[in-house]
Amino acid sequence: VQLQASGGGLVQAGGSLRLSCVASGRAVSRFVAWFRQVSGKDREFVASIRVSGGNTYYQDSVKGRFTISRDNAKNTVVLQMNSLKPEDTAVYYCAAGLRTILSQNREPRAYHYWGQGTLVTVSS
Repeated sequence: VQLQASGGGLVQAGGSLRLSCVASGRAVSRFVAWFRQVSGKDREFVASIRVSGGNTYYQDSVKGRFTISRDNAKNTVVLQMNSLKPEDTAVYYCAAGLRTILSQNREPRAYHYWGQGTLVTVSS
């Protein structure tokens, strides 16, 4: 599986961005997630979606502001980010897990494939 992430950029606080993650390859992922990382800190879970069924999971700090969705026909997962805050500034990575289980879907180690990252900068 290869993942291509896009959609990052510079936005003012309160603005919106839409990140896309397109998957290629024959393997079918069980979960797709977005993580983010600030330089010098650990990679942090943002949101995930179960590919079959569409169940979604969010970090508390983004609930109500971010929405993760998938288009299985296009092999695409989208992270719609609204009401952005300066603390959302990070490099965002999409990740796909072929055998990820529900209890581990927030952990980076549960994901086998990673996109290249896209930078989101929110100015105050």
